[in-house]
Amino acid sequence: MGTSACKKAQVSVDDADEIISPTTGTRSQFTLDSIFLYAKQVYLWNDALPGYAEFNPRQKYVGIGSDITTFRKELFDISQLKINAATGSPYELPVYFENPKYSNLQLGRSIPGSTAGVGIPSTAVLTSKIIPSGNKTVAYLALGSFPSLSSSKAVLDQAFAELATANPKAIVIDLRGNGGGYLETAEYVADLIIPASLNGKVMYSEVFNPAMQNGTAAILKHQPYLDANGKMAVYNGRNATMADVDYTIAGNTYKFNKKGSLQTIESVYFIVSGNTASASEMLISSLKPYFDVKLIGEKTYGKPVGFFGINIDQYSVYLSSFLIKNANGWSDYFTGMQPDVAVKGVDNPVLGDPTESCLSAALELINGTKKLAVSKLATTDKITVNKTDLLLLTGVESIMFENRLRLRR
Repeated sequence: MGTSACKKAQVSVDDADEIISPTTGTRSQFTLDSIFLYAKQVYLWNDALPGYAEFNPRQKYVGIGSDITTFRKELFDISQLKINAATGSPYELPVYFENPKYSNLQLGRSIPGSTAGVGIPSTAVLTSKIIPSGNKTVAYLALGSFPSLSSSKAVLDQAFAELATANPKAIVIDLRGNGGGYLETAEYVADLIIPASLNGKVMYSEVFNPAMQNGTAAILKHQPYLDANGKMAVYNGRNATMADVDYTIAGNTYKFNKKGSLQTIESVYFIVSGNTASASEMLISSLKPYFDVKLIGEKTYGKPVGFFGINIDQYSVYLSSFLIKNANGWSDYFTGMQPDVAVKGVDNPVLGDPTESCLSAALELINGTKKLAVSKLATTDKITVNKTDLLLLTGVESIMFENRLRLRR
């Protein structure tokens, strides 16, 4: 990229002979152009974006501030264009100031070929126990986050093996502080919960926009694809690029594969809050088609989307790129999943204590002593998240990479 315009401006032209953007300009101008042009092809809701000439990023963002402030402002404006018909507000309506709810831009380069997850660093298993309740035996498991599977598999295996010895039919999974993490680890937890009869059934699918699915997002040829070892991959005799990735639904559908010895679960109760997001919500959603699933607590964050990093100059741009749909095709929890039983959360709850308000409500549901009822808390539109956790949930920090994207065959 050049740093200044030193010749008569020309324009680059795509296959349809549409005027795209000038080929000369400053480094910042090229970055502004690139953010828009990548969004035009890769962004999940790219159908809402106008043409380059109408958006005119070079003119629109003159004198905004520092480079990174300017680029984040452009990304924010792009993220507010697609309106959710169900709410009348943008899908990426900010929860905190002018930060898109999902998309983000950071200084530093990402790992090509990897999807990215956002989560609050924590241990996987916080507490695990069997709770006798009435005439029922209930499994209880509090998960703080979904760290890499390599670092959490052993403790998850041990926890579920101990729970399986009691043959519980109901399990309470406490996700109230779990902001997500590695999807692979959340999938593994799902595989530990299910019976073997669900082997091969659809867990969830990642659904990209039509251009991505059809392989026509040609701009991605400028992004190299690295394999699981961080090395350049070869595709058809040349270095692979992100344009060679399989973005079809079939190529991005994940299925259950039973793990562990627990075979008796029939109903799943999740304790949730506004900090429950991303991979945690995927776990909840993926089990809904197959189990009696109930939510207790407060409305979740609402993040049924994912992204991968795009390197533009010295920045990583994470554009919302795919929907996470369960086996029933459901992904409509952009404003959060409503609890079936609303319970106001407290700071520092005693996890696993049967008298703690959320767990107590779950046990009452399991025993049939509590009936479902809609309350004001259950229907409120406000998501309760503290500011520190919000910065993590909106992707300001703690980006984790998974090598999940696969090349077309």
